[in-house]
Amino acid sequence: MAELSTADGDMASEGGGTAATGDTVDAGDAAADADATVDAGDTVIATRALTKRFRGGQLAVDGLDLTVPAGSVFGFLGPNGSGKTTTIRMLMGLIEPTSGSARVLGHPMPRATRTVLPHVGALIEGPALYGFLSGRDNLLRYDSADPTADPRTRRTRVATALDRVGLTAAAGKKAKAYSLGMKQRLGLAAALLQPRRLLVLDEPTNGLDPQGMREIRSLVRELASDGTTVFLSSHLLDEIEQVCTHAAVMAQGRLIIQGPVADLAAGARGRLVVTTPDPGDAARVLKEQGVGDVVVAEDRVTAEPPDRDLAEVNAALVTAGVRVRGFGVERASLEDAFVALTGEGFDVAG
Repeated sequence: MAELSTADGDMASEGGGTAATGDTVDAGDAAADADATVDAGDTVIATRALTKRFRGGQLAVDGLDLTVPAGSVFGFLGPNGSGKTTTIRMLMGLIEPTSGSARVLGHPMPRATRTVLPHVGALIEGPALYGFLSGRDNLLRYDSADPTADPRTRRTRVATALDRVGLTAAAGKKAKAYSLGMKQRLGLAAALLQPRRLLVLDEPTNGLDPQGMREIRSLVRELASDGTTVFLSSHLLDEIEQVCTHAAVMAQGRLIIQGPVADLAAGARGRLVVTTPDPGDAARVLKEQGVGDVVVAEDRVTAEPPDRDLAEVNAALVTAGVRVRGFGVERASLEDAFVALTGEGFDVAG
């Protein structure tokens, strides 16, 4: 088991945010950095004691030590207000840290912004769009702002990006008429105009219907298989479990734990699950057997796994006349791990 680490463009904006960080590099600096080697080795993002305190005294990020392996789909997980977006903005050079350090693709940020950002695609706090332009024209504007982009292949790149996010049919529609989910897709298309070493997505499925969420998850997996490292922030635990290889959990500005997703869940105990048409009797017997945290939901009774032999508990149920249709311990989820680490529930509603 892998070791886990624990710790106590001038785009007009209708909704705010940044869509593609690579577009902020000006031509002179791009030329100066053309021969710069961006080599992160086995680590794409690394922070040490990264801290951000705002003027009012709010401590948004507190001593963050984060390590994102190259080639991973890394889930940055935490309730809304836990410091995820502030961390991402520091990583992308959009705001200065109060103290500590951050390296992206092997270079210090924000000092190496002009070297790093051409290799990074990002969607942060929702896309910044020209509402009076069509989706296609927004992407053409983004691409033309990128000094590394070849104008001869611009329209082909835009068409490909639109197709990848399922917006080809709406490409000629004005962005102000787009739904929230369509705007999210367009922002993601902007981040995909060029091949990127790193893709940073802040709540990318916000506003999408279930089908749209599945499509974005599939796209993320496809990008990862092509060698792109994907850094994905979300407050949806299920989303992280389905698509990510690694994850970090934030709460109140502090890093709680990080590591491979399977290992994070393995660190928490699963739940004993009894499936029976006699849930009331089953709950009573489990309590008599000293089993704690018994919860009844229709034909399922769940509880904390006891320290004693489970076969004895099952035998007690049968002896008491409980018709047991299923009996076992379910694997712990990320939510179970979060509750075990923090002692509180996870606010998936935000």
